[in-house]
Amino acid sequence: MTSRVSYAPQDVQKMCKQAERDLEAKKLVLLMERVKRQIAAREHRGSQSKPAVTAMGADSRAMKVPSRSLPLER
Repeated sequence: MTSRVSYAPQDVQKMCKQAERDLEAKKLVLLMERVKRQIAAREHRGSQSKPAVTAMGADSRAMKVPSRSLPLER
């Protein structure tokens, strides 16, 4: 027989709020990367004589956002 883990309603609400914050943090990181790439591209186009700004690589999109969620203590 399997035992099910049941969380208190407050714990479920805390976990949902933490998941929302983690998702928003991930969205913010992706937005900041996109803006940096746009700025770098604009600077590169605007001044060909200056050294080119290194654009973010494709692998930077795969960067993991550290999770701040901790296992809930009972």
